[in-house]
Amino acid sequence: MARAFANISFTPNVQAVQAEMGSRAAYRSAELGETEEAALGAVEQAFIAERDSFYQATVSQTGWPYVQHRGGPAGFLKVLDDHTIGYADFSGNRQYISVGNLRGDDRVSLLLMDYPQRRRLKIWGRARAVDERTEPALLAQLESPDSRAPVERGIVIQVEAFDWNCPKYITPRYSQKEVEALLVQARQRQPAIERQASEVLGDGALPLTIVGIRQLTPRIRAYELRHANGEQLLAYRAGAHLQVPIAMPDGSVTSRAYSLTDTADQPGQYRIAVLRVDDGEGGSQALHDGWQIGTRLNVDAPENHFPLHDDGRPALLIAGGIGITPIKAMAGELMTRGVDFQLHYTGRTPEQMAFIEDMRRHFPNQCRFYFSETPTPTRLDVSVLLNNLSADTIIYVCGPARLIDAVRQTARRLGIAEERLQSESFT
Repeated sequence: MARAFANISFTPNVQAVQAEMGSRAAYRSAELGETEEAALGAVEQAFIAERDSFYQATVSQTGWPYVQHRGGPAGFLKVLDDHTIGYADFSGNRQYISVGNLRGDDRVSLLLMDYPQRRRLKIWGRARAVDERTEPALLAQLESPDSRAPVERGIVIQVEAFDWNCPKYITPRYSQKEVEALLVQARQRQPAIERQASEVLGDGALPLTIVGIRQLTPRIRAYELRHANGEQLLAYRAGAHLQVPIAMPDGSVTSRAYSLTDTADQPGQYRIAVLRVDDGEGGSQALHDGWQIGTRLNVDAPENHFPLHDDGRPALLIAGGIGITPIKAMAGELMTRGVDFQLHYTGRTPEQMAFIEDMRRHFPNQCRFYFSETPTPTRLDVSVLLNNLSADTIIYVCGPARLIDAVRQTARRLGIAEERLQSESFT
């Protein structure tokens, strides 16, 4: 929603400050072209459905803004359609400031926060109040079966723009339910943690220490690794991976290969992302359960069996599920080099897909997303995608075998030379 957001927010005074601070040129492109229709996508709808609170700003008759916190059971802010959201307005302290403000000015601004994952979504819209007497069916859609609080009215908001903010300066905070779930996980991991605390895993020549862990999705964690002695790390190119040691529950040590997710412009750290597979061979489970801040690993230098081309030919990047990990690094390197590319990322639902908001933020004009298990599924059409490529485009695909097979079969049918297609399978 770049242009809709910019047209509302970038007033002449805002533009003047941007010019003074040197950011005007970067934001100017967001204002070009016609204002697009503010349609909430699957990512936004899923994010809204998970929230149990938000902040709402209204404007008073005196021109003063008023910000109010609204809370309820998760999902109490309803998505009525792609352009409309609403919520049941419960009885409160009976000041009625927000409701009163809406009688004079229907403009609202909402800020939705996900503190554990450090995400925030801003929404602008026009609001109106509905009640049981005038619109009983609409009010019934806004009610939450999990809440017994008395409903005085409903607030329906026509969305005019929205924008995602970066995670900078968001302090992670957790609800009691979230803390309890984390404690259960910690207790389950404790035996493996105690066993690994006193040992160094692996016999490679490169000593690493885990210095950061971030939960990207319910089943995917990102790990940041630095040199154990504070030295610079070995350089690598997009598509490279690390072979890392993992202590298994029976006391044996196995290894798994995980792609490096970032471009190599920060030689002081490596980052990988690991999907927990509960019905697999147990490696990812043991890694999730055993790796902690401070875990020591001895690994070999990064290897690359999925290299990115060095010249200026355009690229088509296709990722399925956790296959986004090397594709993310490729997109970053291509962007840095100024090479044209498209990125198509498919998965089950937005909340199960790692780095989806990073992709949206850093590559807004190159990315498209597909969700196979949302209320309105969007599926990747490989035939259409490959049929519209230029003759010199290089294709990279990473993901499950069925995705790679579909791309390879379609490429053969269209007569695309094998050397133009590179793949890496994730199982």
